[in-house]
Order: sequence, then C-alpha cells, then structure tokens
Amino acid sequence: MCGIVGAVTKTPVNQLLYDALLLLQHRGQDAAGIATLRDGSFNMFKGNGLVRDVFRTRNMRNLPGNIGIGQCRYPTAGSSENSEEAQPFYVNAPFGIVLAHNGNLTNWQQLREEMFRIDRRHINTASDSEVLLNVFANELAACASGLSLDEYSIFAAVRALHRRVKGSYAVVATIAGFGLVAFRDPYGIRPLVIGQQDTELGREYMVASESVALEAMGFTVLRDLDPGETATIDLDGNIKFAQCADNAVLMPCIFEYIYFARPDSQMNDISVYRSRLRMGEILAEKVAGQIRVGEIDVVMPIPDSSRPSAMQLAMKLNLPFREGFIKNRYIGRTFIMPGQNIRRKSVRQKLNAIREEFSGKNVLLVDDSIVRGTTSQEIVEMARDSGANKVFFASAAPPVRFPNVYGIDMPTRSELIAATRSEEEVAVAIGADSLIFQDLSALKASLTSLNPKLLEFDASCFDGKYITGDIDAAYLNALEASKEVPRSANVGGGLMRNLGYQRSVQEDNQYD
Repeated sequence: MCGIVGAVTKTPVNQLLYDALLLLQHRGQDAAGIATLRDGSFNMFKGNGLVRDVFRTRNMRNLPGNIGIGQCRYPTAGSSENSEEAQPFYVNAPFGIVLAHNGNLTNWQQLREEMFRIDRRHINTASDSEVLLNVFANELAACASGLSLDEYSIFAAVRALHRRVKGSYAVVATIAGFGLVAFRDPYGIRPLVIGQQDTELGREYMVASESVALEAMGFTVLRDLDPGETATIDLDGNIKFAQCADNAVLMPCIFEYIYFARPDSQMNDISVYRSRLRMGEILAEKVAGQIRVGEIDVVMPIPDSSRPSAMQLAMKLNLPFREGFIKNRYIGRTFIMPGQNIRRKSVRQKLNAIREEFSGKNVLLVDDSIVRGTTSQEIVEMARDSGANKVFFASAAPPVRFPNVYGIDMPTRSELIAATRSEEEVAVAIGADSLIFQDLSALKASLTSLNPKLLEFDASCFDGKYITGDIDAAYLNALEASKEVPRSANVGGGLMRNLGYQRSVQEDNQYD
C-alpha cells in the first residue's frame, strides 16, 4: 500500500507534491520520492524514511518544473536499505518516462521473464513497479508513431498493458515531451482521484490516492478515475479520458474503508468516515445478538481507525463511550516493526491504558480488525492489568483467513490467527471473554448502503476469492514456501510477492 500523487500546474510543482505526500504519509512510511519535468529533462530525488526526513531545502531546489509525480512507499520491515527501491522509477526509452505505482502485480515474475526474453528489456531492481514501468514503456514504443506521441497512442499502450498485467495498480507517470498520465487497474482495486484548481495563471490538475490530498491543497475533486480508465494531461493543461480495459468492473479493496484510508477522504463516492460509522451501527446489531447488552458497562475504541465504529456502536446500544487507551503518536504503526518481541514492546509504548476507566468494569473493546492477534492479545492483557472485570472484543472486520496479494502486507495463512481457528478459539487465543466479528455480508451491505452502485468488492483476505482470477492454491503455497528463500528487497506498489526471488516479508510485519 502506497500513496501516489501527480500534478500539472502553472507554477513550480515541487512544494505541492511534497505537501500532498505529507497528507498521504499514512499510506507509506518506508520511503518517499518526487520527480519533476522541466524543458524535457527529469529531476528526481528519493530516499528511505518519512517524507519530512527524506527531503531537504537543497533537494527541493533541485526539483524544478511545473509537472511531476511523487510517492510514499508502504513500510516493509527488514527490506533492503537501498534507496533505489524507492519510487518513482525512470526509463529513458521511449521518450523518457517516470512512474509511481500503488498496488501489487500478481504476475510480475512472468512479466519480468517476458521483458528479458521477448522485449529485451532489463529490470534493474526487485520491484514489481519497475516491471510495470517497462511493460508500459514497451507498449508505448509499439503504439507510438515514430517520434511523435499523442493521447491516442498512450490510450492504446495502456489498453495493451491491461491485457498483459494482472493484479492491482493505480499509476501516475510523466512522459517527457507530453505530460502526465494516470490510470487504474480494470477492477479499481486501488484508489485514484482527480481534481482541478483554477488560478490566475490558468487551470491546474492533480491526481492522488485519496481526496484529502487534493482538498487540503485547494483542489476541487472532480471524481474517482473509473476502473480501467486512463487520464492524460498534456503540457498545455489539456485533459482527456478514455476507458482502456475490456469488461472493467469496480471492485475496490474493502480494507481501504476498514483501515487504510484517512477518515476525511472520499473513495468511490463514499465517505470513509461515514462508512466506519455505518460499520459500527451494523456491528452493534451482532453484538446485541451475542452478548447481553446489560453486561457491558462501557465501550472503548482501540485508537485510531476504530473510533467512528466504536462511537456509533455505543450510541446504537445506548452504552457509555469512553477513551480507555491513549495513543502515543510518536510511535509508528505496529505492523511495521521487525520481530515479534519488538512488536509486543511497541504496543505498550504506543498505547497506555487509563486505569480508572477499566477498574471493576465489563468493557467492550472495538478494533478495526484482527490479523495476527498479537496486538489484540496485548490490549486485552492491558485491560485486565488495569482492573477490567470482563473484556469483550468486537472487530469491525470479519476474520482474516487468507493472504492479501493486492498490495496490503498481511501475513501468510500460517500466521493469520483466524486462518485455522474458530471465532471461539480466537477469543481464547487473545484472552477475551467473548469475541464478535463483523459478518462479511453485513460489511459489504454497510458500504453499499452509502453507494448503491457499488455492489462488489475485493474482500479476498476474508473470503479467499481473488478477483483477478490468477490466484490459486499453488500460488498461495508458493507464496508461503518463498519464506524459506533469503530476501533481497522490498517492492514497489505494495510488496513483491517474490515466489522465488526473495523471501516473503510477512514474518517480519504485523498488521493489526
């Protein structure tokens, strides 16, 4: 999972891209990069770390131009320290292209081999994003007429790319001599939003992973790019759209709404905040069916993403809502921490219980999801240590039973606490007196109620249905077996599911 942004402006674009990446920092904390274009030449700077730590004044001065792209990369603990794995990526032929990608290619290995054997292109890193860039460049060379390039050649190239590439991908790219290109995979698994701003010098355009990046920078959101759709914005600010995928259908990642996206963002015409309120409202009905509400003294969220759901659940059940845990905002997300012992320690550093809110009470803790169960177990233990009488636990998401292969770094099946356990057994494992999971059908219904046109989702980590049609038992088995192979590096859009080139990053990361 990453944050990407691209813009065509009438004034220097570097500060705009930097500020937008700060707003998308929650989508990637491992590395950041910006590339700009001026007078046909690219200028790029990227490195490992948070956006604020990667860029200095001298770096920003070396990023001139009114068009550019940026990316902040999803954190993968234990990955290569080589900043060359950071994005954007560059290729000099044809025309010169820089590209940033959010997602994960599931057939990257096959494409990598094709690039070498058939297309005679060399892939220099262990990144699926570099593979994607080279596929795009190769198809663009085939579709362009000589040295000239127009939007129709670009649309044809993306159309050919869709036929070759499997997986999830939201992309922004800059092409020397042309302008900005943005496109989304045929299922719209990863988000991409476009907006505009009118200035005294003329109209400006911006594309980003989430609407919050556009709105905070003064842009008006036009709409989400449709699945399979491509947008081009030339150097003069002319914008054109085209549907470039056969049989495109919107099936966005449901975990964006549960956890990853900022609550103040809009995705696919759904307010993320309202979706989380609705999840809590529906979850309340299941809680009432499994626990005698009179037994619950207080409802508490696990900060921060579960707060809207917990608040709405408490209101629906007419129960007191309290903040029982205070979050230290200077500790990173626990799932980026390497090693189980460090993860456990980081939970205690990240959250501290207010003892008075727990003492002698039956508490219902609400979290957005349970993946490994490590954090949940620590939190339940903290509640008991603070004097809780009973600890009930509710998850706004269903049990996570399958790996995610579309860009969210979730553990393999052997590490998913619910993969081989019943809900009752998971409750015992985390130490809760009772555990309630959201039903998948109810979760989908909560989102569809906010946008009736949105009927299908990528919910593969819950139901094992991989919508791209190329994931089977053999693929998942190879994914797990790849953990035995030494790892060399992290990937592009989300993580490289190496299946032979590197060890999986799963054992080092915790999501919940």
